[in-house]
Amino acid sequence: MKKVFLFTLTLFSIYNISAQTFTRRDSLQGGLRLERTNFDVQRYDLNITVNPDKKFISGYNDITFKVLEKTGRIQLDLFENMQVDSIVFKGKKLAYKRDNDAVFITFASELKRGSEEKLRFYYSGKPVVAKNAPWDGGFVFAKDSEQKPWIGVAVQGTGASLWYPVKDHQTDEPDRGASIKVAVPNGLMNVSNGRFKGSEDLKNGYTRWDWEVINPINNYTITLNIADYAHIHDNYKGLDLDYYVLRKNEEKARKHFEEVKPMMDCFQSKFGKYPFFEDGYKLVETPYLGMEHQSAVAYGNKYRKGYLGSDMTGTGIGMTFDYITIHETGHEWFGNSITSKDIADMWIHEGFTTYSESVFVECLLGYDKAMQYITGQQRNVGNYKPVIGIFGVNKEGSGDMYYKGALLLNTLRHIVNDDQKWWKMLLKYSETYKKQVIDTETVVAFFSKETGMNLTPVFDQYLRYKDIPKLQVKLNDSKLEYRWETDVQNFAMPVGITVNDKEIRLNATNTWQTVTINAFNPDEINLQKSKYYVRFEKL
Repeated sequence: MKKVFLFTLTLFSIYNISAQTFTRRDSLQGGLRLERTNFDVQRYDLNITVNPDKKFISGYNDITFKVLEKTGRIQLDLFENMQVDSIVFKGKKLAYKRDNDAVFITFASELKRGSEEKLRFYYSGKPVVAKNAPWDGGFVFAKDSEQKPWIGVAVQGTGASLWYPVKDHQTDEPDRGASIKVAVPNGLMNVSNGRFKGSEDLKNGYTRWDWEVINPINNYTITLNIADYAHIHDNYKGLDLDYYVLRKNEEKARKHFEEVKPMMDCFQSKFGKYPFFEDGYKLVETPYLGMEHQSAVAYGNKYRKGYLGSDMTGTGIGMTFDYITIHETGHEWFGNSITSKDIADMWIHEGFTTYSESVFVECLLGYDKAMQYITGQQRNVGNYKPVIGIFGVNKEGSGDMYYKGALLLNTLRHIVNDDQKWWKMLLKYSETYKKQVIDTETVVAFFSKETGMNLTPVFDQYLRYKDIPKLQVKLNDSKLEYRWETDVQNFAMPVGITVNDKEIRLNATNTWQTVTINAFNPDEINLQKSKYYVRFEKL
């Protein structure tokens, strides 16, 4: 979750789509040069202190990594407003050079290929404060109703190096997980990813809270949450469910979060076993709306149905569930388990997760309501620039990655035209790429193979061009002529229409074709709008 909720049709109409220029900072953050590809992170062990009054962080990150190619130099990342205190390797300080947010580290002697190494990166500073989290990256230093500190962080797209030293690229997740140890003033608690391992009073006015993740984890979902939390524990069919909420909301949360159980039943039946079962599942109340932090989902929807108490689809169906709980948990499968290599491909996170909303509606209320819900999402698509962004410069595509991505998947379901096959295929996709980092080409190859169709032109039109396919039809007596108008050449896609309420499936291409139908008035011909997200033009 990130930017889609700021978009309106008004914003779409005034958006400046002029050519963009990129800086060295962009390429340092988004690119894959030798200093990044010559090592593979195995584990992060983060140990920091957070001073809420000064809005200040200090501590270190132990970074364990495997050397893939012999090297004497690597790149790590830390926002330039944060101080590098020292970088220690085998008891000695290393030389380093800062370049924007990149930190190039030089070793005294060359590291051998295949060796496993560990360095300790000490740092401190005041991290960037978000102006409007989660839509811009940074920390939120808030107060609860008792005026106690309430702190969170959200950095999707902005980069995890905003607040801790890291190899800040989605291609490299720590294979053996991470530990997150955060010291906070006595009377407060920190909640991070994974399992709680214990706390320790440091005898200096601070208590350290220790958490452990054993699964691979993408950098931007490593998190901290600081408040005077109440803890609610439950277990559902063997899965630990833990909720950390402000104390005044404990009873409200107990009732509200019962929705998690049918959600887990639905998602596990459609997408496979909860991918981070060993780390447990948590919802953590935050001073911002929400974020898909792995095994510690940020929740800030104030215990309301819908999205901030409203329905983004205009159908009313969105008011039957808590949008943040469902959407952000969907990311555990799509985004956290299956991660895109480059944020230019973030539709792999957001399109599938937005689609998971209608999947939940179908589990809860049936197919017809699900189709009504996802059809309502069409009003949130702008089609003003491509869904896929620019690679190598840390640049996402358009906000259409959410709803347009979901509508593409719904269209694909009806191209398949066999629900048993579709659900089997979606489950296989989720399980095949579980805990892996992939790209659009991998997604397209998978669905093309499973359907037995060349779907490259279909994915290209929806993702790489701003416009959706246009189905053109013209009626001459009882002869219906039809074709696709697309940017992509050799475009072919089955589509359903109704003629006097009778369903007809057209195997349309860019070439005009003709079929005999029982109609003489163009008004009798309609697109199956709930099944296919396309433009429909009667000539």
